[in-house]
Amino acid sequence: MASSFGVWDYVVFIAMLIVSAGIGVYYRFSGGKQKTTTEYLLADRNMSIWPVSFSLMASFMSAVTLLGVSNENYQFGTQFVSINLSYGLATPIAAYLFLPVFFRLQACSAYEYLEMRFGKKTRLAASLAYTLQMILYMGIAVYAPALALQAVTGLDQAYSILAIGGICTFYSTIGGMKAVLFTDVFQSVLMFAAIYAVIICAAVKAGGLGPIWDAASEGGRLEIWNFSPDPTTRHTWWSLTIGGMFTYLSLYAVNQTQVQRLKTVKDLKSAQKALWLNWPILSLLSLSTSFSGLAIYYFYRTCDPLSQGRIKVRDQTMPLFVVDAMGDLPGLPGLFVSGIFSASLSTVSAALNSLAAVTLEDYLKPLYMKIKKEPLPDLQSSFPSKVMAFIYGLICIAVAFLAQNMGGVLQASLTIFGVVGGPLFALFSMGMFTTRANQRGVITGLLVGLSFSLWIGFGQPRPPLKTLDFSTEDCSDFGGFNETARVLLPIAMAQRAAAANDEPSDDSGYFYLYRLSYMWFSVLGYIVTFIVGYGTSLVLRWRGAQGTERIYLDENQIAYNTELFSPPIARRMKQRLAAFIENGGDVDASRENGTVGVTISSATQKQNTNAL
Repeated sequence: MASSFGVWDYVVFIAMLIVSAGIGVYYRFSGGKQKTTTEYLLADRNMSIWPVSFSLMASFMSAVTLLGVSNENYQFGTQFVSINLSYGLATPIAAYLFLPVFFRLQACSAYEYLEMRFGKKTRLAASLAYTLQMILYMGIAVYAPALALQAVTGLDQAYSILAIGGICTFYSTIGGMKAVLFTDVFQSVLMFAAIYAVIICAAVKAGGLGPIWDAASEGGRLEIWNFSPDPTTRHTWWSLTIGGMFTYLSLYAVNQTQVQRLKTVKDLKSAQKALWLNWPILSLLSLSTSFSGLAIYYFYRTCDPLSQGRIKVRDQTMPLFVVDAMGDLPGLPGLFVSGIFSASLSTVSAALNSLAAVTLEDYLKPLYMKIKKEPLPDLQSSFPSKVMAFIYGLICIAVAFLAQNMGGVLQASLTIFGVVGGPLFALFSMGMFTTRANQRGVITGLLVGLSFSLWIGFGQPRPPLKTLDFSTEDCSDFGGFNETARVLLPIAMAQRAAAANDEPSDDSGYFYLYRLSYMWFSVLGYIVTFIVGYGTSLVLRWRGAQGTERIYLDENQIAYNTELFSPPIARRMKQRLAAFIENGGDVDASRENGTVGVTISSATQKQNTNAL
């Protein structure tokens, strides 16, 4: 594929990289110079809501979104846009049921909550699962723009991966959370610019937005009201709304990357505002990217580039459009590539910073305490955090070279979020909404849930995806059927025909769980983890083998530590405690180190236990 990059394109692209790296350098040498963990990992807790809101969006809306969602609408239609409803349904749940618990505890690592609620083993198991999830996702996030750069500039994917991983690791390592947040804002603007450049360019060539919409309708791309209850249908209103809500909650309610960002503001109300503001920003990018897929379909409606043999995978469709439609416009291809790169830089930098926080808080500090018998001083904590951010950057680059074997970038990323995020979300739910869940039970549930999710998420063989129809009836605008295309197209058609003969005529020949829509993976992982975890906890409690209980403030196990529970559950606990006191219970409350201590007299304990 010929390069469409000119001098001005390289100027725009290099300027983006310099600004991103420059932000990291600035925050390395300004303020407290990233010497404390509070500044390096939590930006001194004094950020305003706007940069945090943009960062929340940019953290998981990477090049995977820009390439994957546009290709989704080009290849399968517009049904995917209904996932935006799930964002609105899930935002209040994350803001008012989960976020207050993390803010009360003020812990840098979200998984510190699990130690306080269940014990050290639960915290370790969850943080290890999170680490695996983010390492896999970072690989896809770096691989996606490598596809784009190869398509637009002809640059080998290996060089692209090294460039993205290297720049991102540099500014994330030296600049800390402030560099990450402000770079996210800059990169978010470029992401929107890249998408709107595609839409505007297509609209100009089509003579307006109307022809784009009409072409999508004629090509069967407009679908949003699919209410099929069949869970094996790839995208339906139910799978995208319910599955999308669980995926969103696993990311924005309990995921370390997002919880850590929300803690960079001064108080809970500011964090909740930032989360609400994230929703329209997130949906605007999602809907715009979806429409860009229709715009690209208009351009290639009579000459599908994959069928013609011009690209190797469908995720290169948008970059190819840039070559064909913007190649003669100086600077626009550079702007597009900058937007794609920015999307990945923001995601990977977020992951590197959060992984450094988890490693410091969940692995290094407990290990230091065990060896030295004293806590790791705060001034000595930032250096190992920077070292770990650098190491994770190298791991990210290595995984990116393996990501090309994971299929379409959008489905691969959502599969990873679902199979790991669902069980982790269930783990936090058992902690914040139940009193009978215990460490032995929830760890059992987590292991079973993860095993089940990984099995249905990555088990083989799976039925081939059913795409909408594509045409190659008129390729005159793209150089016609050149000699390469004349050779490649018959070969591709023959291979597809052979594959079709080898496959069953329908999907019934495949194992049922392998036929399920990937959007249900998070839901099923949550349900299995919760049922097994809570059920095992009840059995262990019945057998008297539940282990140490950490939810009580008194030895008689009457008063709960309400700090560990979601606000509605905590309020009900306080009401019960108040009723207990009114009925004659003797409660002696004292506060030490921010923790309430309660003593209940044995004389009144028996007769008033039923009040709770």
